[in-house]
Amino acid sequence: MSRYKVMVDDNFHYMDEDDRYEHGTFSTLEEAVVSCKQLVDADLTELAERNVTADKLYDLYVSFGRDPFIVALDPKDDRPSFSAWNYAKERSQVLAAHNLGQA
Repeated sequence: MSRYKVMVDDNFHYMDEDDRYEHGTFSTLEEAVVSCKQLVDADLTELAERNVTADKLYDLYVSFGRDPFIVALDPKDDRPSFSAWNYAKERSQVLAAHNLGQA
């Protein structure tokens, strides 16, 4: 039985729920978090350019990337705590360092 749903907002259309969609449902919180991270990683990889700085990559993500979040389907479950923006900020540092190291 699925206990968590991953929903996705579009950062380009911030606060516009008409652009929100359901990405999938998951049995565990860990599976839902992995799915969210995969979406963010895919966007960051697509947005990354050779020699892009971490700050620039993060700015591109919060402007144009997807913003997945987790909804607990059982009201007894704790509210899932995953922030796509916080994760993207961390990953931007890693990706930019990797890209700059290959320049």
